[in-house]
Amino acid sequence: MIMLQFSSVSAIPISHTSSSSSSSSMSSKRSIVEFTPVSDEPQVLTKRPRNEEEEEEVEELVLVDTDSIGLRLLGLLLQCAEFVAMENLDEAANLLPEIAELSSPFGSSAERVAAYFAESLSARIISSHLRFYSPLNLKSLTLTHSQKLFTALQSYNTISPLIKFSHYTANQAIYQALEGEDHVHVIDLDIMQGLQWPGLFQILSSRSRKLRSIKITGVGSSMELLESTGRRLTEFANSFGLPFEFQPFEGKLGHITDLNQLGVKIGETTVVNWMHHCLYDITGSDLGTFRLLTLLRPKLITLVEQDLSHGGNFLGRFVEALHYYSALFDALGDGLSVESVERHTVEQQLFGSEIRNIVAVGGPKRTGEVPVERWGDEMKRIGFLPVSLSGTPAAQASLLLGMFPRGYTLVEENGCLKLGWKDLSLLTASAWQPCD
Repeated sequence: MIMLQFSSVSAIPISHTSSSSSSSSMSSKRSIVEFTPVSDEPQVLTKRPRNEEEEEEVEELVLVDTDSIGLRLLGLLLQCAEFVAMENLDEAANLLPEIAELSSPFGSSAERVAAYFAESLSARIISSHLRFYSPLNLKSLTLTHSQKLFTALQSYNTISPLIKFSHYTANQAIYQALEGEDHVHVIDLDIMQGLQWPGLFQILSSRSRKLRSIKITGVGSSMELLESTGRRLTEFANSFGLPFEFQPFEGKLGHITDLNQLGVKIGETTVVNWMHHCLYDITGSDLGTFRLLTLLRPKLITLVEQDLSHGGNFLGRFVEALHYYSALFDALGDGLSVESVERHTVEQQLFGSEIRNIVAVGGPKRTGEVPVERWGDEMKRIGFLPVSLSGTPAAQASLLLGMFPRGYTLVEENGCLKLGWKDLSLLTASAWQPCD
């Protein structure tokens, strides 16, 4: 038995097999209509106004129908995943047509999340037959596709608090760590469009003791995109009167063998920022990343992680991912219409890609290494101690959530901040400093 919360359906035990028919849920629907008496004249179908009792009855029928479809989809997805885990690929493939019929990227949250998991299961079945696995590689994307990805991130930043939470929390921790420092060097392990840094520029420009220099090294997979980001950030920094320098680095932190490649200089206060996700592999070798962070010994590391496992067996990873993304889809569906273009863009370009990497590929990278489950836990092992995010970072995060629909939660745990949807933690923000 697997206990799983799926969309609007409460935590319900679901067995590994399902025998209910999708048509049975549809038979419960009925319309409130009246017919004219039979006569020689053509029959006319007319609707009469519904009273309040009838309206409530119709709403209940729709809810029951939606819930029954959600439960049916849940059972089918779990059954399909079990077949994949057992490498019974033909049986798994036989379930996909019914899942496709019941699901839709424009339906309820249950129907939407099922559509993307079904697509990923299909890709997994095909890749299992071919014995070929290909995660999304930002380097191989065209400029047009990259722009679609970044447009989706901007939309996500508008309709959800998750990205803002990551940026605000990290920026406040960085600001506090830089008190009294004159020369600052921020290394962003996955800078993308650099949406986080104008906020930091603003609060740094308000300091009574002005910075003498601030440099950002942006790590990414495309020099063209990095240079575009650098130009935008330079304009922002100039508008705040900051002495700014941008240094692009095309590559991955785990592949760097010499600190000089990052342009680290004596006298600079170094900060490392890392917003983790499953869209693509950010760091390359985890072991190489640990080694470099140990050598670098920055004054502060700010880390935001998805509360989602990337390792383990396929079925366990699938169930956890289904639970996690059901919550994300449910959160985005709260307060936005079914026709919301922004929500669909986010779900298609971001969530869909992440689900595909987790389900179809087994994670955003396949280096042969055992993947790190929780980077925050590993920080202690390589000589870093947690820095509490209580106080101002927590207060700002709380104010942020007040701008979005109810349902989002904020929990402080051992100095970390956890942002969740209802009873499920989605992101954990933490900060780390060297032991010595």
